[in-house]
Amino acid sequence: MTPKESELLLKSGRITSVPPDALSRTRTHAFTDVGPAGRARTLPLVVLSPGHSKPRTELTALAEDLASRGHAVAAIDHTYENVATTFPDGRVTTCVTCELSKTPEWWAKLTGGRAADVSFVLDQLLAPRPKWKGARLIDPSRVAMAGHSVGGASAIATMLTDSRVRAGINMDGTTEIRIPDGGLSRPVLLLGKPATYTPGKGEAAATWERDWKQLTGWKRWLLVTGTAHTSFTDLGLLMDQLGIDDGSELPGDRAMDITRAYVGAFFDLHLRNRPQPLLDRPSSRHPEVEHCSPETRTCR
Repeated sequence: MTPKESELLLKSGRITSVPPDALSRTRTHAFTDVGPAGRARTLPLVVLSPGHSKPRTELTALAEDLASRGHAVAAIDHTYENVATTFPDGRVTTCVTCELSKTPEWWAKLTGGRAADVSFVLDQLLAPRPKWKGARLIDPSRVAMAGHSVGGASAIATMLTDSRVRAGINMDGTTEIRIPDGGLSRPVLLLGKPATYTPGKGEAAATWERDWKQLTGWKRWLLVTGTAHTSFTDLGLLMDQLGIDDGSELPGDRAMDITRAYVGAFFDLHLRNRPQPLLDRPSSRHPEVEHCSPETRTCR
């Protein structure tokens, strides 16, 4: 993040206990302007979409892990939906949508806009003359998407409008755009927190139950005990380090380990055809993760 992005994100969360540029000085395992490795048209592509008002950088730890597994990763800043988006010329746009009143219809419209953003990015990356010099490495037949919150809901919305996206993950996102009666046959993973998405409990869970009936292909509904909304992103990890309570009972580093494990397994299965028993049954290595059945409204 730039110092300005850090300042505006911390300000939006009313966090004043650390210097405003703290997040711009957070070290990661990634470097800029490094030549990508791989042979032409061999790398699966995963598109990542953050939550509303959040920057793409909240998904850095997940992006790094996916890259380490041999995926190309494109994380998107959705302009005017983020507290701060910095353009190459230094111009910074802020969050126009943050000031608007929110209804289910509004969220559905936003999700549709996100889907259009993703399709635009794919157009740029997969064109005969792509905008990124490393795009020649991407295998256009192996494209998938994951997102957090409305970014997760947008993964399903994108799959409905763009057949290039072969598989999708919704991390803790309530869905407002309905899957048509014809259903969606491509793989979908629903990954969330029990407080909101336990089958049969609440309006948010009801949107997943509605979608579940229309998902006609491979699908899983997994809940991670002790998590909060931020647990599936870098923000849960950072708030632990800053001593800020985000409502999670699960340590941020553990939540990130679980998120990486299950997201990575999903894409290894559906983009690389590598069997992943982790996704088929409860795991003794990850006892926090419950496999849910909305038909019986049970999780185990």
